[in-house]
Parts: sequence; structure tokens; C-alpha cells
Amino acid sequence: MSEIHRIKCGNGNCYIVENGTSGILVDTGKKEFVDKVIEACRFYNVQFIVLTHGHFDHTDNVAQISDTLGIPIGMNEKDCNLIQTNTNQFLFATSLLGKVVLAASLREFAVRTMPEFKPDVLLHDGDSLSDYGIDARIIALPGHTDGSIGVDVDHKHLIVGDALMNMFYPTVSMLFHNKEEMLRSAGKISSIGNRIIYFGHGKPVPNRQWA
Repeated sequence: MSEIHRIKCGNGNCYIVENGTSGILVDTGKKEFVDKVIEACRFYNVQFIVLTHGHFDHTDNVAQISDTLGIPIGMNEKDCNLIQTNTNQFLFATSLLGKVVLAASLREFAVRTMPEFKPDVLLHDGDSLSDYGIDARIIALPGHTDGSIGVDVDHKHLIVGDALMNMFYPTVSMLFHNKEEMLRSAGKISSIGNRIIYFGHGKPVPNRQWA
């Protein structure tokens, strides 16, 4: 059975999924936390990086971690246009808190320059991660971005990136590129049933009815 290790990177999270012999890294945090993340990866023999989506707070360190550890990068091809600039998929918000978070995010998008990288593996809905020693599969969760994905581990844990958020309270994503798809993905997560949900922002909680 796999264990999930949450690595707090400021107000965001990345995760190591490991089973005692090998592991994967899900998201990479902002550049300020690269040394912390690399050290954790070495401790758990991380073999692969999964990016839940292309926003810089999840991908900022991916090029350096991949080069340092000599491991491949996987993401969904629909988010590859975010590598050049995070403004290639415009974001929206409807709630007051969401608009505050959106304004802060757009300010960072304008000044952050993310090191370029090219994914080695294009991940799709249903793909298995068993080649990297982990009993997990990819689940498509579009809406926050076109290529947002999650990682379903051992039918017990679900890492959702920003398809859901727990910045202030557990909720559907406060920021979205496509609201209808975001709500469908939230419903998809609910329908999966008994899981612990691991967010890109905030503490994990049990699965529930999200939308």
C-alpha cells in the first residue's frame, strides 16, 4: 500500500506517493521551495513527476527537479500551452474570495518567468502509473485548466490539484478556465466515492458531494 506525504510549499502543496521502494512526485511547488522538495524526493526514491496542471505554483521547479534527479515529467497535453505563459488560458472567478485569489494570481502570472520544460510523458484519463512502481491511475479533471488531472492512489487517496480547493474552506475550485467543466469534474470526484482528497491548496479532507 502507498503512503501520501504532503510537502507544504507556502500556501501550496506537492505530494510524494511512495510504497517503501519507489515513489512519484505530484506537483513541484514554487522555486522558493526547490531544495526542500528535492531532498524529500531523494529520501523516497522518486521515479516520476506528475503535474496536475500547468500553473507556475505547481510547475515552477519541475525542470530543475527533473534534471537533478534524472527523472521524467508527465502532464496532460492540453496544458502544454501554459508552459510558455500561464496567461494562455484565462481564469475567471465568481465568489468574492475567488476574485481576491484571482487578482493575486494574475499579479504573479505577470511577473513570474517559469523555466521552460518539455513533458516526457503525456498523461490521459485512465493511464496507470504502475511502470513507476505505484498503484495509481490518472483521472481527467478539466475545468480549472483544460488539462487538469488528478491521481487516484490505491482506491483510497485522490490528489486533485486545483480541481477542488481548501484555501479557506473545502470547495469547488475558486478559479476556473471553464466553469461547466469544473463543475462536471467536481461531480466526477464525488461519484468516485470513499477517498481522502488531497488539494493543491489546503489540508486533506474526506470526499463529499462537491457539486
